[in-house]
Amino acid sequence: MNTQTENIGQDTLSDRDVFTEGPEYNKPPKKTRIKWYRCRVTRETLRELNKRSDFLGFAQTLGFLGVLTIAAGAAIYSSRHWPWYITALLVFINGHFWHFLVNGFHELVHDSVFKTRWLNRFFLRILSFLGWHNHHLFWASHTEHHKYALHAPDDQEVVLPQKIDLKGLWKRAIVNHKYPYTLLKERFRNFTGYINRKNSWIGMLFPQSDPERCRAYTRWERTLLIGHLLIAGISLAYGYWIVPLVITFPKMFGSWLHFLCNSAQHVGLQDKVPDFRLCCRTIYLNPLLQFLYWHMNYHTEHHMYAAVPCYKLGRLHRLIKHEMPHCPRGLRETWKQIAEILDRQAREPNYQYIAELPTGGNRRDVEQHPADTQN
Repeated sequence: MNTQTENIGQDTLSDRDVFTEGPEYNKPPKKTRIKWYRCRVTRETLRELNKRSDFLGFAQTLGFLGVLTIAAGAAIYSSRHWPWYITALLVFINGHFWHFLVNGFHELVHDSVFKTRWLNRFFLRILSFLGWHNHHLFWASHTEHHKYALHAPDDQEVVLPQKIDLKGLWKRAIVNHKYPYTLLKERFRNFTGYINRKNSWIGMLFPQSDPERCRAYTRWERTLLIGHLLIAGISLAYGYWIVPLVITFPKMFGSWLHFLCNSAQHVGLQDKVPDFRLCCRTIYLNPLLQFLYWHMNYHTEHHMYAAVPCYKLGRLHRLIKHEMPHCPRGLRETWKQIAEILDRQAREPNYQYIAELPTGGNRRDVEQHPADTQN
């Protein structure tokens, strides 16, 4: 059989096959490399899946930005022509969409949306700005998250167990009136050049021994604050009071939908296991929500083969579905499962949910990490 169509052995995969490029450290942190289990695909198929497309990249990115433009534009138009209660409703609806900026920003950090590299970097800065995100911080953090997912202390982007107060969530998930204050307080502090090295994770990602990386972080923080204050100030000066609500602080409103999508990725699952099927969760969503979420509902597949563009993750899922555990259908089933896990964890703090895998011989977690898989 031609070697190009054989199933890929775990030892033959290069970083280029499964990861995307991360930042360079002047003093790379010493970490033990994890040998991840990955569902088998042919090398020829993986090469095809890894190919980026400018056309599909534009469809996803401009389509998403189009949703934001229409939602914000409708609210602004309504403030001038329609009753206040319609404007209030449109402002609230608009906020739901803006929370998903972080997922587009995330995909562009991976450099995997467009075939043309500068397009990834260009739209990364646009989405970073709109969402008040610092791509320098996220790029550094997320690269480590993919290499060492849920293996603390090498990955501290996500640390299990995650505590989620589902009953208290709704106090801030509909309208979070504290959002502008907390956001601006942090940004003004960062504007001064402050980097919170009391946080060990940030201290590791931005060591004092790497001043250029620290300067890049601070420059972007200043760009965010100055840019958004200019937009808000000019809009208010011309009487467009609504602009700060729909462009500067839209994430005051409607965080619940994004929370239910994004927080399902790892919560309740296992840490310190070398199998993404046991520490990540794939869920099925309707096409509209999947589009807004930048296809991150296929989260296991994204971790397993991070170089695959988001718009091809559905195809990858179908190829490896026979090796995947049960994938909940819709947010209702997803959070019913998560709520049951969280309830048990409240009673049994060491409990971690172990997904049932359809293939034998891959449950290495039980013998390698018995202390982390209590059932």
